Amino acid sequence: MEYKNRITIEPGKRGGKPCIRNLRITVYDILEQLATGSSNAEILEDFPELQVEDIQAALAFAADRERHIGELHTL
Repeated sequence: MEYKNRITIEPGKRGGKPCIRNLRITVYDILEQLATGSSNAEILEDFPELQVEDIQAALAFAADRERHIGELHTL
């Protein structure tokens, strides 16, 4: 999943946290809902401006970030 066209980071928006498509919905907001057991349908109901691809992008972003953190620890 190519997330780079869906995840945006703007210093003045939500404290510079990664957001979805210039919206005020952060990657963290989506991951937190998934972690508590929310389904994609429930997330889309809570955030009607999202698309299922945005949820996938948030997961891909988190996985990529985790991979990079792991690479730093092996140096």
